[in-house]
Order: sequence, then structure tokens, then C-alpha cells
Amino acid sequence: MSVRQASAAVGVAKSTGQRWVDDRAGVVRRAPGWEPGGRALSFADREEIALGLARGLSYTQIGVVIGRDTSVISREVARNRNVDGSYRAGSAHRRAWEKSLRPKPGKLAAAGELRSYVVGKLKEQWSPQQISARLTVDFPDRKEMRVSHETIYQAVYVQAKGELRTEVAQALRSGRAHRRRQGRVPAGERGIPGKILISERPAEVADRAVPGHWEGDLIMGARNQSAIGTLVERATRHVLLLHLPKVRDLEGVRDAMVAAIRTLPVVMAKSVTWDQGIEMGLHAQITVATDVDIYFCDPRSPWQRGTNENTNGLLRQYFPKGTDLSVHSPQRLEEVAALLNGRPRKTLNWRTPAEAFNEFVASTT
Repeated sequence: MSVRQASAAVGVAKSTGQRWVDDRAGVVRRAPGWEPGGRALSFADREEIALGLARGLSYTQIGVVIGRDTSVISREVARNRNVDGSYRAGSAHRRAWEKSLRPKPGKLAAAGELRSYVVGKLKEQWSPQQISARLTVDFPDRKEMRVSHETIYQAVYVQAKGELRTEVAQALRSGRAHRRRQGRVPAGERGIPGKILISERPAEVADRAVPGHWEGDLIMGARNQSAIGTLVERATRHVLLLHLPKVRDLEGVRDAMVAAIRTLPVVMAKSVTWDQGIEMGLHAQITVATDVDIYFCDPRSPWQRGTNENTNGLLRQYFPKGTDLSVHSPQRLEEVAALLNGRPRKTLNWRTPAEAFNEFVASTT
């Protein structure tokens, strides 16, 4: 409906309906005789600036006349001068008025290279913060390729309309409009022969100073009838996914762990910290086959594998809860792992896990 039609439908005047719409959208409509409030420059201030420039006064001298700092005068002239470089009070005041109108056109509203980049990364499940930070890495000398993560959030969840809304409809990584607390039923305190608890783990593992120490767990499918094994390197956040045809099959987990660890450079295979799940009942055989120590968290203590828990949450984008995980092939698991390893991370100074992993391996050879 138009504003006129909507206003008539609820029994109010068009002007009232328009005011409601403007209030909701944050639009401020001002008359041509607008004067700003607060400490913003007035039309009289701009006239003094124009006169001072015409007389050849410096920004400092003009600032003294109107009681403003030199930097205020400098910014005003830079922002509101004419195309030919001249400064006129009337045109400067009009520009200030236009710039004060809200809401401003969204930076991502118009199609272009910046929007294409942002939409492309959203479709790869990058977060707005990752996208914003990575723009400075990928386009270091192009100021037009900058956008804050808050602007991206606004574009996705508030301002998106028409084509842009269609493009980013699936951008919310969690699949929900709001965060909610995530519960987790911890593994039972099952007996695992010969297990070594986390309290005996070397101190170098805890501070992440030395790469090569991993955290692991299973993510479960519908009715706990399927599973995928996850391994995350603590220092670089590098991810490996284990294909498990059977649920909590001890031999299957052992074989998948051994195969995955053997793909790693020796310097990146030092230890694994696992949950108290019975699937690791053959951990001693894994250690013998790979020379990698395996430690177990305390019961009901998922925070002791915080990196792994966070990664498992990200993996639910690709392997939703309540679905059959056995349908995913080893090739699909490799694709998903590559996607996660290709995302820039704030904890890595916006490098990707793959970059951090490869840089460390290269530095040791």
C-alpha cells in the first residue's frame, strides 16, 4: 500500500501516517531554513568562515573569530567546499543539511564491486567482522573498498530490500535471527582404560605457544545414529574432519584418527585432547601408531576443549542438528574443512587457519 492508502485504512490523515513511517525508519525531514543544534556550525558561522577565507585569514585566525578549534574549520572547508575549491556559506550550509538527513543511503545498497565482495563472502558463511577486516588485507590501497561490520549487519538484517535481500537471505550463519544459549549433554563418565587426564597435559599445550596440539570430539546426527569426527589445532585453528561410517565404532574412530594424523607434518602432530566419549576406547593404539599423546577432559567440562566446541558450532552450518550425517562423503568433509580453513580469524590477526598452518610449517623446514 501507499502511505495514503495505509493511512486511510487505519483512519488517520496522510500526514500522520507519513510521520509514523518516518519515525519508524529514522527519517528526519527538515525545512530549507534548517539550523543545526548543539555544537554544529550555524549559517552565521559559515558566513564568518567564508569572509575569513576571502580576507586571506588562516584557519587558526578564523577559529578565533567564531570560537572554534582550527581542526573544525579545516574539516568544514574540506567537506563542504565547491567543486572549484571555493567556499560559500550558502552552498556549504545546504551540503551540511543534506548530509545530516537520515537514514543515509546504505553503502551496500547500490550494486558494485564492494557489494559483490561482501555478498560473495556472506555466501561462504564469513561473518561481517571477518569480511570487514579482510577488506583491508585484500584491498590495502583502496579506501572505497571499506565497510564496517556494523554496516554489513544493517544491510543484511535491516536495510536489505529487493535484489539485495534475495542475495543475502541465507547469510545468517546460525540460521536464527537471535542468539540463544546452547545446551550440550555431556558424554557419560564411561570407563576408558588407561586414559590420561588433562591435568597431566604439558603446560605448553595450555598457552597455545607451540602449534601441533589438537582438540577433538564427535558431532552427532539425528537420534545419535550418525557422526562426524572433528579435530582442531589449538594454535592455528586448522580443522580436520573424520569420516565415520558407523557411530562410535572404536575401530573406525581409531583408523580415521590414524589416517588423519599421518597426513600431518611431524611438527604439527604432538597431542590430542578429547572428550570422555567411549569412542576413544582404543586411544592407546592410536598413540602407538602415530606417536601422538591423547589426553581426556574432565567429565562435563566442554570448556576444556573451547576451540573444538566453537568449531563444532560453526560446522553445524553445514551439518545441521537432527540430520543424517552418514550421507556426507569423505570428499564433502574435505570441502567443508577447506571452507573453514579458508575463513580469516580475528584471533589470527585476520589470517586464515590454512595460512597460519602453512606459515608455521614453512618456518620449521
